[in-house]
Amino acid sequence: MNFIEGEILHIDKPLHWTSFRVVRVLRAKLCQRLKIKKLKVGHAGTLDPLATGVMTICTGKKTKLIEELQSYTKEYVADIMLGATTPSFDRETEIDAEFPTAHITRELVEEALRLFIGTIEQVPPIYSAVMVDGKRAYEYARKNEDIELKPKILVIDSIELISCNLPNITIRVVCSKGTYIRALARDIGIALESGAHLTGLVRTRVGDITLENCLKMDEIDRFIEDHII
Repeated sequence: MNFIEGEILHIDKPLHWTSFRVVRVLRAKLCQRLKIKKLKVGHAGTLDPLATGVMTICTGKKTKLIEELQSYTKEYVADIMLGATTPSFDRETEIDAEFPTAHITRELVEEALRLFIGTIEQVPPIYSAVMVDGKRAYEYARKNEDIELKPKILVIDSIELISCNLPNITIRVVCSKGTYIRALARDIGIALESGAHLTGLVRTRVGDITLENCLKMDEIDRFIEDHII
């Protein structure tokens, strides 16, 4: 493989790693092995630190394909806790409010999930990288500054209820780029007249690439050694 000319790799992002850390570590390993100081490396779709799963990495001239790769359909498996919310809509922040869940049944959950299939509007989380007046939304959030985020149009192809052990549910979501599963968890909680936040997230597919096609970070050194030109 010619990483300087350009290659596409698929990594299973570890828990607690930022997407930038994956890129930084991979770039450093490649530069060290190739004995070069600089190499273009980028990713096609951010995953939050508390998420794991398929992450597409491009090197060299293949970084020009990032925008195209970002448009691929994605699949996620998400664990959601009903009855409690957090400011970030996941476990990055502490629970800030609790709501009743006694009225929620499996049937109500399935009915609520159907509301989100198709073309929908979604307001991104304030704890996100969305740009607002030249700053990332999370910069305002961490300073407790109020901002208004505009809803985005996106497409959810399907939502499947994998398990329902109330107040915890697990769903499989197939969706377009730009979908915030944290925001979907928030909206599901609202639809159930309760609250909700994300407790676990795995990106299981990007386009035709699944977790089975991905490298673990602890496999990278051997992979580079075996495939470098």
